Amino acid sequence: MRRLVVLLKKEFLQLLRDKILIIILIYAFTIDVYVGGEGVKLEVNNFPTIIQDQSKSFKSRELISRFREPYFKILAFVESDKEVVDWLDRGKALMAIIIPPDFERKVDKGQGKIQVIIDGTMSITATMAVSYVAEIANDYAIELLERKEKLTKHFFEGLPQIDERTRVLFNPNCLSHWFMGLAELFNVVTMVPLLITAAVLIKEKEYGTIEQLLVTPVRSWEIFLAKILPTVIIVSLLTMLSIFIMIKGVFKVPIRGNLFLFYIVTCLYIFSLSSIGIAIATMVRNLSQAMMVIMIILVPMLMISGVWTPPEAMRLFTRYISLLSPMRYYLDFGYGVILKGNSLKYVWQDILGIIFIGSLLLFFSALRFRQSFAK
Repeated sequence: MRRLVVLLKKEFLQLLRDKILIIILIYAFTIDVYVGGEGVKLEVNNFPTIIQDQSKSFKSRELISRFREPYFKILAFVESDKEVVDWLDRGKALMAIIIPPDFERKVDKGQGKIQVIIDGTMSITATMAVSYVAEIANDYAIELLERKEKLTKHFFEGLPQIDERTRVLFNPNCLSHWFMGLAELFNVVTMVPLLITAAVLIKEKEYGTIEQLLVTPVRSWEIFLAKILPTVIIVSLLTMLSIFIMIKGVFKVPIRGNLFLFYIVTCLYIFSLSSIGIAIATMVRNLSQAMMVIMIILVPMLMISGVWTPPEAMRLFTRYISLLSPMRYYLDFGYGVILKGNSLKYVWQDILGIIFIGSLLLFFSALRFRQSFAK
């Protein structure tokens, strides 16, 4: 224990003396989380739109007036198909609404149609924008029917109807920065331990200080723990600070769950990822190679974690592969505790997944470390 304490003191001093690393850590848990939360918007907001009104009638103007901010931003009224194509091809507009010349006459006959051309590059936002347009057109059609038939609310009371009452749980206003801010924080918690532990051990290998440690009375497992524990302590504390300062303070996300449970499981998660950083450092020769290996591991882990696509929507093979990613379990656990306020009763399976996968990673990393620096 005395040797381990001395090694831990050395590792903490090395980390705290590295000013560039400290700046990167502060940036990752503050500015990067803020940019991730505010920089990505999943809802339709000021969607750049152009309109080609070939009808120029009262009803076409009435319909156009419904496409307004904050959902749609009308950039221009164009006069030809060539202009429509030019705006869309250049990316200056993402949607074009085309109203045909006989719009008003066909509306009176119950056959009114409009054309919507949308840039589907950003498929999520494009799908939502199209659904907004469909809802606006449907509401306008119902209003026209009420006018034509001189219907009142009392008329509809006697007709069969479905009363839809939607309740949005955990994020009532559907604010994307609640979700994206937490997602970016979880990404940082995943990436930083890999980078720190790999960089520290590679630096020791390049300077030859790891060989100096091996000729001292300390054992290889003590060196292994001394490389991991400082990362676990520092990253877990920065995570909790980011929760209070950025997630709760800046994004106003309500913390509904048990933070002590969140902290303990986060430490376990960081421990398993830090051990992978050690294993990577034993297999590469320099930091550049380590960065490439980390990217090869990190990107697939992120893509199949469920942060962008629910696992249920993935192909069966991909869904099974995602069970090997500790990030999938940590995301479910983190959102469940922070946003939903879930107790141990609801997240124990995710915790078991983190422990099981983490144990396998820890065993593999310890084995690699022992083979590389056997003593």
